[in-house]
Amino acid sequence: MVMPARRILVLAGTRAGRELAAALLAEHHHVVTSLAGVTSDPILPQGMVRTGGFGDVEGLVNYLQKERFHLIADATHPFAVNMSRHAYAAANAVGISYIRLERQEWRPRPGDDWIIAQSAADAADQLPYGSTVLLTIGRKQVAPFFTRDDLKGVVRMIETPVQRPPSGWQLLISRPPFAKDTEKELMVRSGITHLVAKNSGGDDGFAKLVAARECQVKVVVIKRPHKPDAACFSEVGELVRSLHNSLLP
Repeated sequence: MVMPARRILVLAGTRAGRELAAALLAEHHHVVTSLAGVTSDPILPQGMVRTGGFGDVEGLVNYLQKERFHLIADATHPFAVNMSRHAYAAANAVGISYIRLERQEWRPRPGDDWIIAQSAADAADQLPYGSTVLLTIGRKQVAPFFTRDDLKGVVRMIETPVQRPPSGWQLLISRPPFAKDTEKELMVRSGITHLVAKNSGGDDGFAKLVAARECQVKVVVIKRPHKPDAACFSEVGELVRSLHNSLLP
């Protein structure tokens, strides 16, 4: 059965979002991929790209109505909770479908030593005194770690943060994915005792968890925030196949 072509807004910012846009284009849908514009030099998906926020739910509603989309496919980062909530509300307001592509969560495996944190601030509070940390949570929520004078380590992110790391912290600008052996070498060289990571899931960051296990480094994992209850898929192919069914008006 041939799928009818639809106008689909893909909310991206992840590798899965780029893969989804390519897959939908291959099925001859009209796809516009929206990027928040947080990263100054993003890897662009195939097809039409829109960069920048919508302002608020009303701004997104106006855009959806103007461009006559049939569907929002939310492939934002699992921690981009505000964008997902806005998209869900806007889709309901306009009367179109909202579905989400979200990679599966990481789960501890034998040999892992995890501490579960509710937020970045909670993760910073749970680190023992004098920890040497590999901090891999992006650039927006690093302040709770930097305000603790007893902590030191490596803070890794894609772009330079507004707040420069204090003395004792090394700033490492790098883009995933990373190899397990490279992660192990970094942990050993830097004397890392604790890894702090958001539970982003997927393959891009998994190597650091394996490296931590093999180096016997404790891991503080920040749990995902709750996103709107909606049809959710962990694989691009699974989502695309679902469009043969009744998810689109």
